[in-house]
Amino acid sequence: MSIDHQNRREFLKLTSSGVSALTLSSLLNASERSTLAPQLHHKARAKSVIFLYMSGGVSHVDSFDPKALLKKRHGQAMPVALERTQFDSNGNIMASPWEISKYGKSGIEMTNMFPKIAERADNLAVVRSMTAKFSEHAQGNFFMHTGFPFLGYPSAGAWVNYGCGSANPNLPGYVVLRSKKAGIPHGGVSIFGNAFLPATNQGSIFNISENQAVPDINPSMLKAEQRKALDLIGKLDRGFADKVAAKEAVLASIANAETAFLMQAAVPELTDISSESESTKTKYGIDNPNQQHAEYARQCLMARRLVERGVRFIELSCCSHDIGGGNGGNPWDQHGELQKGHGAMAEQVDGPIAALIDDLKERGLLEETLIVFTGEFGRTPFSQGSNGRDHNPYGFSMWLAGGGIKGGVTYGETDEFGYRAVNEVATVYDLWATVLHMLGIDHEQLTFRWSGRDMRLTDVHGSVWKSLIA
Repeated sequence: MSIDHQNRREFLKLTSSGVSALTLSSLLNASERSTLAPQLHHKARAKSVIFLYMSGGVSHVDSFDPKALLKKRHGQAMPVALERTQFDSNGNIMASPWEISKYGKSGIEMTNMFPKIAERADNLAVVRSMTAKFSEHAQGNFFMHTGFPFLGYPSAGAWVNYGCGSANPNLPGYVVLRSKKAGIPHGGVSIFGNAFLPATNQGSIFNISENQAVPDINPSMLKAEQRKALDLIGKLDRGFADKVAAKEAVLASIANAETAFLMQAAVPELTDISSESESTKTKYGIDNPNQQHAEYARQCLMARRLVERGVRFIELSCCSHDIGGGNGGNPWDQHGELQKGHGAMAEQVDGPIAALIDDLKERGLLEETLIVFTGEFGRTPFSQGSNGRDHNPYGFSMWLAGGGIKGGVTYGETDEFGYRAVNEVATVYDLWATVLHMLGIDHEQLTFRWSGRDMRLTDVHGSVWKSLIA
C-alpha cells in the first residue's frame, strides 16, 4: 500500500523505525510557548561552546589550585571548622601526590596531574574561586547544567541554542558526545533537556562508539518515499496546528522532523574521520591502546568537527575507569585511591584536550570557540579514609579558553588550604552569564515566559567576569 493511502496512525507506525518518528516525539515534548529567539545584544566573540564536563568532581588542590601548605601540614587535623561532607568521614590534611610547578610565560602554578594542559597555561583563564550550592552528584549536575538543583529547567546548552539560533540546519544545535565507556552523569539525560523551551533546543546524544552515532540514522525507507512521508505528516500537522492553541509548538515539531531528515546525510559524514590526516589522529590519541583515552580522543576530535559545522554547544563525556568510587556516571569521584583514580582520569583527558586546543588554534577556530572545563564541585583538602577525598562545593577550580577570553590569567582564590573561596567568589550563575556574554547575549535579557514568570538560565543572579575578557 502506498503512503498516500495511509491514515495518520498507520503512517506513524510505518515510519516508527526511521528518524521521521521524531516528529511525534517533538510534538509530545513541545508546548505552547514562543519559539522566537532574541537578537544578539552585542557583537559576539564566540560562535560555539565546547563543554568539557568532568563528572564526579576533579580535585582542584591536586590540579589547578595547588597548596604547598598541605604538604607541610600533611597528617594534621584541619585547624578550621568543617562542614558536613557527603559521607562525613573526614580525616586529616592530605598532601597532594603531584608536584607543583609554574607553567607558561604567565607562570600559573599548577601540578603535573594534567601535564599537557598545564603546558598550555597561557591559553587558560583559571577560575580558582568557583562555588556550588550542593555537594550531592545529581543535584550538583543539575545545578551546574541548569542553575537549578532538580528537574524541570533547561540545560545551558538548550539556552545557548535557543538564544543564538541554529547555524546549520543539517545538525542539532546542541550535541552531547558519548562513548562506550562513558556513562550519563547522575541526574540522567534531563540534565541535557530543554524543559519548557521548544523541543528543538534539547541536547541530542551522539554515541560515537557505535556504528550509528544516532539510532536509526540509516533509514529503512527509500529517500523519495521518506520525503513523501514527511510531506504528508507536515501537511497533517499543519492542519492540526490550526485547531489547537499550541500552534507554534506543532510547527516547531515539523521543523524538527526536517532536521532529522537532513541528519541522515550529515551525521554519517560528520562521524567518518577517514579524511583526517594520520598526524591529526595521532595528536589526539585516536589509536591509543588505552581504550578510555582513545574514546575521549575521538570525542575531542568530533567536537572540533562539530564546531567546523556550526554546532552551537557541544558537551563531552568522560569515560570511567571504576577506581576509588568513580564509576560510569561520576568517573572523577575518588573517595578512595585518589592518586590511582585521578591519575587514570587525567591521563584519559589530558592529551586529547591539549590536542583540541592546539588544533582549534592552528585552524583559527579557538578565537571563536569558547572551551569550558569544570566538574560539579571540587574535593576536600583533607582525606576521606586513608587515600581519598570527599566532595567540596565551597571552593574549587574550573577554566575557560578561547572565545575572546584572556589566556594566562587566574581569577579569585581559595584559602590557604583550598577549602573555601575567599576572594572574588564565583558562582554557576556568573559562569553562564559570562558564557552568554561571549556569545553576544545579555544573560538578563535571554528570557522565556513560563508559568507566569520570565525565566532565565541565571535565574535572578549572575555577573559577567569582565576582567577575563580579552
